[in-house]
Amino acid sequence: MLAATHLQRRDARSGVTLLQPATLAVGAGDRIALTGPSGAGKSVLLRALALLDPVDGGQVTWQGRAIRLNAVPAYRCHVAYVRQRPALLPGTVEDNLQMPYHLHARRHSPGFDRDAAIALLAGAERDAGFLDKNAADLSGGEAQIAALVRTLQTGPTVLLLDEPTAALDPASARAVESLLQHWFAQAPDRHAWIWVTHDPAQAQRIGHQQWRMAAGHLDTEPA
Repeated sequence: MLAATHLQRRDARSGVTLLQPATLAVGAGDRIALTGPSGAGKSVLLRALALLDPVDGGQVTWQGRAIRLNAVPAYRCHVAYVRQRPALLPGTVEDNLQMPYHLHARRHSPGFDRDAAIALLAGAERDAGFLDKNAADLSGGEAQIAALVRTLQTGPTVLLLDEPTAALDPASARAVESLLQHWFAQAPDRHAWIWVTHDPAQAQRIGHQQWRMAAGHLDTEPA
């Protein structure tokens, strides 16, 4: 599904290499844990795969095809980047969940499905009342759950998860893991993720493949 060939990136000001030429492939059903020390290039790699930052070489492909500039919004409907610290808009959780359906890229989508959102929330042990909460009053864990449901409800195929539980307490981290495992189990022959984590125990729980990064170099070979 998602692949990259000789993907590389340098800091525009200093010229320092942030990402050594990286070649990878993510197939349907892949659950990949990506570990490595801080500054190793994990976030750089995920943002490059999401086409959020420019690269200095290489290519990202989706379903075997290069992604044209005018196809980037459609690509991001399939491949979703999830940041460590969620960004929510003023209003209720439901207001935030409705937001993606106002975007041009989703103008032909069926629109917000409240029942589907509630089913996703059940994966994080939250009920329908969660939709009525004010986003400004949410804890860090609740905000991450809301942001994840906002993404998951739109039907992505691949998730690029940039330490989604790093800033959370253990109970909230377990709820986020549960939600994501619930999403994966809905279509295990179609869904996939790359999940960045610093927690070795979490890496074993959420990844059947273990990738590592150090000094901008990606190692996808089994340890």
